[in-house]
Amino acid sequence: MKWLLTCWAAPVSFLGAWYYLSYYDMSFGIFMLTRQAHDLVFDIYGKILGIPPETIPPLVARAIAFDSVLVFAIYGFRRRAAVIGWWKRRQEASGSSKIALPSADSLSKAP
Repeated sequence: MKWLLTCWAAPVSFLGAWYYLSYYDMSFGIFMLTRQAHDLVFDIYGKILGIPPETIPPLVARAIAFDSVLVFAIYGFRRRAAVIGWWKRRQEASGSSKIALPSADSLSKAP
């Protein structure tokens, strides 16, 4: 499971870092981190896919969000016993700390 999370997080982090740095043109002297390279990459992908280049980043973001939900659902399913135990302990802890409030019938009727 650690390998699945690592193999998911490494490319997502790398892509996110590249996108952020190239979008804001923080190149540090590396061509791939320039805004020119950013625009070139999305122009090439746009031509390959036959769609406008500005529509690609939202599509990638939606794909990453979907993959993230899927990976965490698999992780949660694999660790469901621990999650259920945590949830029960949390419910018991919050239930025991409730303060008993007086009911409306026991309140004074004085003006």
